[in-house]
Amino acid sequence: MLYLVGFGIPGLGLTGRVPSYVWGTIALVVTYGAYVAEVLRAGIEAVHPSQSLAARSLGLSYGQTLLLIVLPQAVRKVTPALMNDLVSMQKDVGLISVLGAVDAVRAAQIEVSTTYNFTPYVVAGLLFVLLSWPFIRLTDWLTARARTREQIGGVV
Repeated sequence: MLYLVGFGIPGLGLTGRVPSYVWGTIALVVTYGAYVAEVLRAGIEAVHPSQSLAARSLGLSYGQTLLLIVLPQAVRKVTPALMNDLVSMQKDVGLISVLGAVDAVRAAQIEVSTTYNFTPYVVAGLLFVLLSWPFIRLTDWLTARARTREQIGGVV
């Protein structure tokens, strides 16, 4: 997708000069938008149909049922998957460098090519780990919290 958007659209000559990081951002937004839409669709389908039927029998419209009954339950079910997509997207931002944008990995590559010292690669890797770690921990916490909430009152 990065190659298609980053090189294909500018190659058509339909737009003026647009920076490579803009094309990379568009490619990532389209790709992860599809992933998130699929995760949310699965979450909506995971809510038992009786929930919608009960809300409709109480007089709620279809929109009210979706907004007030179905979506809160769906989002609660798919929060861990959405957090995993967020961490994956954060890591994939480094792929934009294939379009020529300078990010941590590209800057490290430039530095290594001039000094022949590979320490910048280690620093760039550590930066990605340090930026990902809080989101990974948050994902683990949300998953454990959801598991605990689902098991309250039941025998495991």
